[in-house]
Amino acid sequence: MSINKQTTHIHPLTSAIREIVAIFSEPEMGFEVAQGPELETEHYNFDALNVAKDHPARDMQDTFWVDKDHVLRTHDTAVTAHKLEENEGEMRFLSCGKAYRNEATDMTHEAQFYQVDAFAIGKDVTLAHLKGTLETFFGKFLGGAVEIRFRPGFFPFVEPGVEVDMKLIGDNVPERLQGKWIEILGAGMLHPNVLRAGGIDPEEYQGWAFGGGIERLAMLKWGIDDVRIFHSGDLRFIQQFIVSD
Repeated sequence: MSINKQTTHIHPLTSAIREIVAIFSEPEMGFEVAQGPELETEHYNFDALNVAKDHPARDMQDTFWVDKDHVLRTHDTAVTAHKLEENEGEMRFLSCGKAYRNEATDMTHEAQFYQVDAFAIGKDVTLAHLKGTLETFFGKFLGGAVEIRFRPGFFPFVEPGVEVDMKLIGDNVPERLQGKWIEILGAGMLHPNVLRAGGIDPEEYQGWAFGGGIERLAMLKWGIDDVRIFHSGDLRFIQQFIVSD
């Protein structure tokens, strides 16, 4: 007797998050998975991450304020502030969660989006370790060899800060991406003020951190050209993604 197997579909963001978590949870990467609240205090969203009181990101134009002390978190990096405070010594954490920005939407921006954030703390952690980690992650997630380059960038919670560009290399690169450098995320060495706010002695420990949009990674992986479609609820879009056995 034949049995009809029902096709199961999965949202691409769910698929991407599961794959990201699986990669960073592998023994060679060794990251613990963390979560934090989407309704966040001003302290963890801004103060503990060295965001100045007069920084424009705190304005109503960029942030959804719920009351005078709470916001819809503007970045998943707030989880980093929690984990630094909750742990001591060497640590590695990864988080994937929703963030919110009070801004206009277009093909590459949404008012709500998902971020992947990770950080590593140790006595000898350097940007070279960050580069190797990103090369391993991007290679596994995108299914091929990658080249990484750093450019100077500014983010309040890291010093030095870098913009991370990635280029796929090899014979199987899609034509649309051949020879192209793609700005993919922000990163850097955790600022001493961030370490101190979490109870970590910056004279003894240092660490790197990175954060980027999961939608952007999914757009690269599957050739999607408009970020808004992820949150459209269009079943025709979802039905293109099938759960493999």
